[in-house]
Amino acid sequence: MTQPQHDSRALRNALGRYATGVTIVTAIDPDGHPIGLTVNSFAAVSLEPALVLWCLDNKSHNLEAFRKATHHAVNVLAADQQDLSTRFATWPADRFAGLPWHAGVGGAPVFPACCATFEMAKVTEHAAGDHTIFVGSVERFSETPDLAPLLFHAGRYRELSDLA
Repeated sequence: MTQPQHDSRALRNALGRYATGVTIVTAIDPDGHPIGLTVNSFAAVSLEPALVLWCLDNKSHNLEAFRKATHHAVNVLAADQQDLSTRFATWPADRFAGLPWHAGVGGAPVFPACCATFEMAKVTEHAAGDHTIFVGSVERFSETPDLAPLLFHAGRYRELSDLA
């Protein structure tokens, strides 16, 4: 069904038909505290040089802290990490309370048991409508190939299944 361009709810629903992975992007704020949030707008930009991007809503409470951070980490969540995704998609006082993590490149928090992690130095940011696009140079990455990813599709968490 074709919708008018100005119908933002219909556009959001249509965009939701594109299945995405689920990540938690992290950094250290100017006061030295870890920050992070759930993000599904993450993509590869280039292999040479190794560049990735992720997008943040301009209304985010963390926007200025991410702008000031020199490094970010993108933690690609595994299928069994839905609770972690939900925790970082809400606004509790301390999302990191009681969670295991270690400082990655530039101090950005890295979580264990993720499908992949990309530790990057922030290269640039671009204003784009109601979001800011952050581009980072990958300085270190890791993967756990035997873990299935957590997916998001049509407003729900999903799991990958092989087509036979």
